[in-house]
Order: sequence, then C-alpha cells, then structure tokens
Amino acid sequence: MTETLYIRLGSQAEDKIHWLIEADETKEIIASGELLGAGQLNQLTEKAAQREVVVFVPGCDVALKSLNVPSSSERATKLAVPYMLEDELAQDVEQLFFAYSNIKKDDKGNNCFVVAVEHQQMELWQSWLANAELTCKKMMVDLLAMPEVEDGWTAIALGDQILLRQSSWQGFVVDRDAWAVIKQQWQTPASKNTENDEDSGELDEIPVIHCYSSLNFDQVDAEESLNVNVLPEELPLALLAHHSRNQAFNLLQGEHKSVRQHSPALVNWFWAAGIAIFAIILNFGVNGVQLLQLSAQQEAVEKEIISVYKKTFPNSKRVRVSTIRSQLKQKIGELGSGDNSVGFLMMLEKIQPAFAKVPQLKPQSIKFDGKRQEIRMQAVAKDYQHFEQFKNALEKAQLTVSQGAQNNQGDEVTGSFSISSNKKRKK
Repeated sequence: MTETLYIRLGSQAEDKIHWLIEADETKEIIASGELLGAGQLNQLTEKAAQREVVVFVPGCDVALKSLNVPSSSERATKLAVPYMLEDELAQDVEQLFFAYSNIKKDDKGNNCFVVAVEHQQMELWQSWLANAELTCKKMMVDLLAMPEVEDGWTAIALGDQILLRQSSWQGFVVDRDAWAVIKQQWQTPASKNTENDEDSGELDEIPVIHCYSSLNFDQVDAEESLNVNVLPEELPLALLAHHSRNQAFNLLQGEHKSVRQHSPALVNWFWAAGIAIFAIILNFGVNGVQLLQLSAQQEAVEKEIISVYKKTFPNSKRVRVSTIRSQLKQKIGELGSGDNSVGFLMMLEKIQPAFAKVPQLKPQSIKFDGKRQEIRMQAVAKDYQHFEQFKNALEKAQLTVSQGAQNNQGDEVTGSFSISSNKKRKK
C-alpha cells in the first residue's frame, strides 16, 4: 500500500507547518501533526522515506492570474505574460517566477493561467526542504487544492489563516485576526458600492460560502448574515490532500523544477552497494594476481617435468605434461607386466647405488620379468673393468648377478646382466 506525505509550509521560517500522511488507495489518515517552524522539518525526514512528498504553499504568497494572450505559441506566450502583468504586480517582473497551468480556456475566454511568486520565496521553500533532506516532486498552491463548486465559494480554516477558493483560478487567504473585518465589509451595504477586488475579499455580491470548518458566522445578526452552507468539519490538510489528486498543476517548473533526489535510506543503500561492489572487484583483482602467480609457477613446474622426462627418455618426441603420465605407464609396461610395477621399482631402487658408483656404465635397455622377479639389462661402457665394478657393486647390495657375454665394438664394450634378489625361489 502506497502512502503520501503532505506538507503545508509557511511564508516565513517561524510559521507553523502542518503535515499529514495518507494512504493513497483507502484515503486513511496514517498520522498528522504540526511543526513550530521550518527548523523542525527534519523531524519529517524519516517519515518521508519510501513515501511520495507533496508540498502545499500559502496562497497569500502567490498571485493567481488568468488572461487572454493573443498567441498560439507557448514560447511567445511565456515571453509576453510577465510584461502583460507588469502593471498588476507589485514587484518587478525580473524578481518573479511564473508557473503556467495546462488549463486551455475558461468561460470568460481566458487562455493563459499563471501563478506569479517571488524567486526568493521559491528558493526559500526549496532550501527548507533540501536542508531536511526532503525530496518533493510536486508543489502546489493550497488554494488550488481546495474543493471547487459552481454555485459559490469554499472555505476552511488552516492554523491562523482562512482559505477561500472562489473559482478554478481565483481565491485568497486571510489571517484569522482580519476575518471579522472582512465579514463586516461584506455585510455592510456601503460595501456594495465598492469596485470588485477579489484579492481583498470585497465583492458586489457575496455568493454561497461552503464552509468545512467553523468561521464564527453565528455571531452575525440574522438579517445581515451571509449565505453560508455549513458542511461537516474536515481536517484541513486532509481536505487539501483529497482534492489535490485531481489538480495537475505543479509549481515546480523551469529553473525551479524538481531534481529527483533519493531518500537518505536509499542513498545509504547505494553507498553500501557501492562498497560491496568495490570489495568484489578488489577481491577479483587480488585473486586474479594470485591466479597469474600460480599460473606462472605451474608453467615453470611443467617445464621442469618435461625437461626431466626428456633427459630420462631422450628419444621421446612431442612431450606434453598432459600425456607424461600415460607415457610413463607405457614405458613401465614395456619393461614388464603392469601388475608387477611395484616389484620393478623396488629392484631399480636396489640397483641405483651401483649406477652411482660406476657412472661410466650406461644402460641401453632394461626389461623386467615379473614372474622371476628379475631385471635383464643391456649396458655399454668404455672397458671391461666397468662391467666388473658394476657387478661387484650389485653383489654388495646383496643381489644375485649373472653376467652375460661381453663384446668389444670399437671404443665401447657392450654386455648384459641378469639381476635378481638373493631370496630362494620356491620349487
């Protein structure tokens, strides 16, 4: 369920401010109250979170003007209006801000409806809201949010003021202290000789006044009483809220147009989200650096594995880390049964010290007989003495060695060995 916070500002910072929160669908009043001045607007900051804010400004601070402009161009109309109203306005037009309504035409032939207000006053209202971190998308004149009737005026008391709407684009605001004088002028026959002055409340004939709050009309003598229709009393700001929904006019136009701001809660959320995103990016950066370091280390290890493998098997071609494991299994399979690879490795471990003692002897081929647990090796050396030294080293390692025929081939001597452990074979 969406809710709206309505705020009625004062003319000066010390004037009372009225506020109300209403549910949009049910029109139920959630909360309402008064503030002692603009300095207390920050009390509404939390209440404005997740709610739309609509602001009313006093009709006594603006001039409602309707006129007939002989131009169909919107741009030309806006250029002409300030100077057409120059004689009717107390301030210089350069000091005034003009906001235009989208009303097309009235029964008097007027085609331009404008609100004139001092730039300084607009800036004052907007500064109060900004200081309280209140984002207002719609600002209205309170008189234009009053109910409009065809057979008279509407009136309601709001704080120390009385609001009277005369027509779709006419109305005025008077202080309660001046209300008695205004009534007396309306009820005095001499006042009928005065010229029409809508802003002062003096008219040739006073129409029916539909009142939504007590305005002390009962104190007037019966024969001089005004034509008053007393309606059930309503909360003033609730009355404005209900009828403002049908009013499209927004005072925030042109240079004073509302710049959409986010509520403090949403701003805090953006900050938290930004920090979280920064942390994620930083984490990815750190992990990325670590990954690059690990990749470099992995590449170095792979190069070392390939280098060792090539030294062990110099005739190997197209060596890759991904295939070294399978190639090693193949090499072991060539030496003997794969099921006896453990025995083969144990035998290699036993004969390794002999190779270390006689480095001049190099193996040409090695085969392992798993059934006999025996290694058969073809080797090459510079002379016969190296074969004898290698055999003695194996026997010292408690291995049984059977030396085969030796042949002299140029500068090298080739021969063979059958090597087994000293354990007796079962008969």
